[in-house]
Amino acid sequence: MIEVLAPGPYATVQDLGRPGYAHLGVPTSGAADTVSLRLANRLVGNAEGLAGIELTFGLARLLFLDGAWVALAGAPVAAGPVRGAGMALPFWVPPGTELRLGAPERGLRTYLAVRGGIAVEPVLGSRSTDSLSGLGPEPLRAGTLLPVGRPEGVISVDQAPLPQPRPPVLRVLPGPRDDWFAAEALADLCSRPYAVSQDSNRVGVRLTGPELARAREGELPSEGMVVGAVQVPPSGQPIVFLADHPPTGGYPVIGVVRAADLPVAAQLKPGDEVRFTVRPAR
Repeated sequence: MIEVLAPGPYATVQDLGRPGYAHLGVPTSGAADTVSLRLANRLVGNAEGLAGIELTFGLARLLFLDGAWVALAGAPVAAGPVRGAGMALPFWVPPGTELRLGAPERGLRTYLAVRGGIAVEPVLGSRSTDSLSGLGPEPLRAGTLLPVGRPEGVISVDQAPLPQPRPPVLRVLPGPRDDWFAAEALADLCSRPYAVSQDSNRVGVRLTGPELARAREGELPSEGMVVGAVQVPPSGQPIVFLADHPPTGGYPVIGVVRAADLPVAAQLKPGDEVRFTVRPAR
């Protein structure tokens, strides 16, 4: 068992989500940065889809009532006072030890995997907290007890290479509703950086910057949305949908962020700047 002494600003249990229920109005949810969760799981010998802890802005304190192998990935944080603790490597937390995590040096979301996975009760086949629909376990708070599953895999690596920081750029494929915008809207989207709003969350990254002008008035009937969709409300300021996005929406989508760049979007924090580039569909 792991006892949450302090969850930091916002922490949830996340796995790879609950796909297949969008027709019932249930988002997939799951880790916002799936690459980092998969890496953390591999480092402790877990299957990639086991549940871990997604920390937003770090600053968590966790008491390990039983000893466990742990790995951290995603936004880099200081970890202590556990001997050998660090990013992108497996380390042992002895029983009765408190693990303290600092604020991220860069990025937003840090993923903690424990060998055996976080074994809270699944809902619709997933242990993920969905901040939009309320499905899954509640966000972590002081006093939350998290059960750990039975270890099955083998730890076979000492450390993974840490990714090098790079300017955040999101590559988008135009459409499906780019015809609802003025001819210059895609060029405007890519013309200058956008700033990340403090109103961003797991539903979407809200941006402020060049306004994207419409060519058509009115709104679309509700239609399906996918993660990475760049939806533009009447304000003209784009929103990049993340893991807890609604399954449908009525505002036009000017483009969709490529899957390979979704982890970049998931790590954007308020005040960051991000650029878009357009990659035509082939």
